[in-house]
Amino acid sequence: MSSKTDDGGISRRDLFGSTAKLAALAGMAAAGGGIASVVGGSASASESKQAYEVQPGQLDEYYGFWSGGQTGELRVLGIPSMRELTRIPVFNRCGATGWGRTNESLKILTEGLLPESKAFLKKQGMLTFENGDTHHARPSYTNGTYDGRYLYVNDKTNARVARVRLDIMRVDKITQIPHALGVHGLRLQRYPKTGYVFCNSEFRTPIPNDGKILDDYHKYKCVYTALDGETMKVAWQVLVDGNLDNTDADYAGKYSAATCYNSPEGVTLEQMTNKERDWAVVFNLKAIEAAVQQGEATMMSGVPVLDGRKAARSNFTRYIPVPTSPHGCNATPDGKYFVANGKLSPTVTIIEWAKLDDLFAGKIKEEDAIVGQLEVGLGPLHTTFDGRGNAYTTLFLDSQIVKWNIDDAIKAYKGDKTVKPIRQKLDVQYQPGHNNATMAETHEADGKWLVSLNKFSKDRFLNVGPMKPNNDQLIDISGDEMVLVKDDSAFQEPHDATLVRRTLINPIEIYKRDDPMFADAVAMAAKDKVDLLNDSKVIRDGRKVRVYMTSVAPKFGLSSFKVKKGDEVTVVVTNIDDVVNLTHGFNMTGYGLSMEISPQATASVTFTADRVGVYYYYCHQFCHALHMEMQGRMLVEA
Repeated sequence: MSSKTDDGGISRRDLFGSTAKLAALAGMAAAGGGIASVVGGSASASESKQAYEVQPGQLDEYYGFWSGGQTGELRVLGIPSMRELTRIPVFNRCGATGWGRTNESLKILTEGLLPESKAFLKKQGMLTFENGDTHHARPSYTNGTYDGRYLYVNDKTNARVARVRLDIMRVDKITQIPHALGVHGLRLQRYPKTGYVFCNSEFRTPIPNDGKILDDYHKYKCVYTALDGETMKVAWQVLVDGNLDNTDADYAGKYSAATCYNSPEGVTLEQMTNKERDWAVVFNLKAIEAAVQQGEATMMSGVPVLDGRKAARSNFTRYIPVPTSPHGCNATPDGKYFVANGKLSPTVTIIEWAKLDDLFAGKIKEEDAIVGQLEVGLGPLHTTFDGRGNAYTTLFLDSQIVKWNIDDAIKAYKGDKTVKPIRQKLDVQYQPGHNNATMAETHEADGKWLVSLNKFSKDRFLNVGPMKPNNDQLIDISGDEMVLVKDDSAFQEPHDATLVRRTLINPIEIYKRDDPMFADAVAMAAKDKVDLLNDSKVIRDGRKVRVYMTSVAPKFGLSSFKVKKGDEVTVVVTNIDDVVNLTHGFNMTGYGLSMEISPQATASVTFTADRVGVYYYYCHQFCHALHMEMQGRMLVEA
């Protein structure tokens, strides 16, 4: 599958392939694996059996929920068009919506912070963290499929988890996880519904992290967290050996699992990779819940914590050996297995959920839960599924997606040499991390489309300077062979994506007036005896001033108001338009204030009027032919 450039030189694919193979040899040596032969090559868009171009006026079949990586946001795309539909601010600041500046958003961003974080931020003159790193965005479940209620996403940087209301596509809760540094993997309980949100803390750390330990890293600990998806409070934590990476859950509500690297529990690269085996740790949810209910857990920072490390010999965990430095952890949609991906080994390991009953009962050994191990290529990271018995694994070093059959892989592991589990390998450009197929993480996996989230894109798009876009590629998997149909540039770095059938997501178009998102502003107005739908007035309460106004295209309810320098000013705007898509904005010149107010919504912002003079406020959401005239003035008197 190698190729030459027009001038006879070595192509970028050859360069990546050769250098990657050399770099991976040391990690593969322990695994003792060869490289599976390539079964299929590249396929062009013209071979696709599905229509991937969505014509003007037509709607996509799926919602795609992309994590925004270091931007701290979520992105919503249509699939298969790959059109970006909206961005949901989460851990970032957003001038278009006012997220991170309005009273409503600041309450969400701050109320779930740990006390020590609040104290630290206060000393820095900050209300909340100024950044976030979104990784895994997953919708809530009922009985093994998406139910359209919520979507959860983690912030690896500051150990937070946010919940998005899918009816309005806005965050309504954020919780910071105690005892955790680097919440990386996040997956949800599938059955009977999303009660738990499972979170991996990747970095081992002293607990408590009180500044007394650095070099004695053997005293560091790592925790696995179950967050209650309804209350957004931590239900329990389990101490584990190693560094947790990715996680997933079964379809029966009995077990969850996580890949773990760094079984030597070191802190340098050499220390962390000096063993041939790490493990996938599995969690016995019923045993954990019973122990918590019976008071066997140690309360730490108000959270029940159980010891699931090997030395504790508890019935909370078991450690299944897999090749060193495993990464992805992915449950098959038939509910039978989960797959641990090798990263430094060319293998994927298949583990059967049903065997965990005997494992926790002491009837079998940890390695007996493994029913398959297949060499798929260099750098396997993540696996997704089509619901027809096939799996699709990203090969980071080979820059490929490999399609393989699960049943055949199990047969080959048992010694059947007549089967050939690998069906096809498809080049992607370049270095894929996560991939996901439509509905693949539910029992309704339909095997239509797959997206490959590639880290590099050199030579795929117009040059934009040293920092290139990522390349998200759309692949048709409806037929016997994968067909690459579309490239889509992506700003740094969408870590992961989930593809959900559109009929399962039903956002509203106009707010209901009793929506809890702006309940505090409604309560404040009631106390001031202000009718938000009809009144526009100024309430003065000493040095605090509350300015209430309506907005209806193309006019604010107040054309001007006065305050004095040093006043604490709260502006409350209610959009009384009830026309779909008729959103208003409120932007104050000179004060850095901006917020959007959707139809029938109320939004508020508080600031100190510390700059004298006249300042205009205006609508920054184009709403009317006289949009430019939708403005008013604030006078700050000396």
